Amino acid sequence: MLNQILKIVLFTPVLMAGVSFSPQALSEEKQVKPNIHLLTNDKTSQKANIGATSDSNERIPGEIHKHSLGIGVGQTFLRSDLGDNGNDKITADLYYNYSASYSFDFVANAHYSEHTYLNRQSTIRGLVLAIKGKGFQFDAFSPFVLGGLGFYLPSASRIQNNVPTETRKQLVFGVNVGAGVELRLNSDVTVGVILHYHDPFDVRQDSGPKLEGSYMKLLILASYTFN
Repeated sequence: MLNQILKIVLFTPVLMAGVSFSPQALSEEKQVKPNIHLLTNDKTSQKANIGATSDSNERIPGEIHKHSLGIGVGQTFLRSDLGDNGNDKITADLYYNYSASYSFDFVANAHYSEHTYLNRQSTIRGLVLAIKGKGFQFDAFSPFVLGGLGFYLPSASRIQNNVPTETRKQLVFGVNVGAGVELRLNSDVTVGVILHYHDPFDVRQDSGPKLEGSYMKLLILASYTFN
């Protein structure tokens, strides 16, 4: 009896070791470890993060840090001295837009046009800068307002003492304000309508009254966005 008890005591650790290192246990361990490795793999984690980021970006209605070039075509309405010496007409403007944030854009506008009336003429030239603020954005539709300063070179040929006289050309400062709406057709093309008012400072003349005037533009605007 004593010998049998000693054999059981001696062989029990060996049997337990054999069970713990059995082929089935080893195969199960090999199957578990690779799965854990894949779940915690750095490359897999990076891909998951990239996918989450791209999905979140797709949910953003607008894009920032984008450049756009646009052309506006519509009616130009002249006022004061400019209107007395030139007729309103259809003109074209060039617009540049940079989306600095989801609410504010930087806008630059360049325009030039000549307006004649009888034997007189008014000429407007401008390079203006403005900040555009978007009130809200509903899907791809957004109203906006803008305002800023710019450089103007207005001139006119007006009648003085029954003689057509050209005014002195001088570069002056001025203000511009506007409002409009825009609709984003896709990631590249945007269309809209803008009402843009320009008021150059008066130009003093060597003889005769100073040149005064302002003008307003009602334009259909189409722009293309690129990186």
